Amino acid sequence: MREGVHVYFSGMVQGVGFRYTARRLAQKYLLDGWVRNLSDGRVELFAQGASRSILEFLEDLRNEFKGYITDEEINWVKPEESIAGFTIRF
Repeated sequence: MREGVHVYFSGMVQGVGFRYTARRLAQKYLLDGWVRNLSDGRVELFAQGASRSILEFLEDLRNEFKGYITDEEINWVKPEESIAGFTIRF
């Protein structure tokens, strides 16, 4: 079953390769979605796919940026049919 997740990451998450790592990991788990920096220093991410893949993706992302992420706000949402692939938004 496809699910979606919308996450805001706080901490030292800009300027450390977070978006590029998120894209690489999302592609590994065959997830669709996007990631972007916000002007307040957070990173916003939307991913959709199999729920197990999303959970493993988020765990890998946390492990890659352990010590950089200080907080995350996670909301499970309905998947968006119009999104294909995983992109970095600017």
